[in-house]
Amino acid sequence: MTIKIGDKLPEGTLSEFIETETEGCSLGPNTFKVEDLVKGKKIAIFALPGAYTPTCSAQHVPGYVKNAEALKAKGVDEIWCISVNDAFVMGAWGRDQKATGIVRMMADGNATYSKALGLDADFSKFGMGTRSQRYSMLVEDGVVKQLNIEEGGKFEKSNAETLLGQL
Repeated sequence: MTIKIGDKLPEGTLSEFIETETEGCSLGPNTFKVEDLVKGKKIAIFALPGAYTPTCSAQHVPGYVKNAEALKAKGVDEIWCISVNDAFVMGAWGRDQKATGIVRMMADGNATYSKALGLDADFSKFGMGTRSQRYSMLVEDGVVKQLNIEEGGKFEKSNAETLLGQL
């Protein structure tokens, strides 16, 4: 069943590659409980099929990096990019996209969280296996307030500008 507006995010974990060791976060991949990360926060989440793929690299991530300050000015505490890749790939892609410190590049390595959301997709015909659908959502204290799911192969409503207009 696909998550919808008004639903609480399911419990689960996502991983993030940490560049600088801090208290509670070691250098390298760290796994976080989603329910802990979203508590008391307004988070703009966008997800995409894969790191380094054309639309994701040329439009999706750059749009959120470019609009990060505008999103934060509207009360967004954090911006997350979720993709079915490992934390090492997401960390490298975040550096490549100049997203470090702006967008949290969250890895869903086995598509477990994407499946829990009901937003997984079969990309086997492209040699990519199970991936995430392309979508964006606004989450407040763990509850979905906005949800924009793209139809197959499109990039029309999960962009930063659309989510910004919904705030």
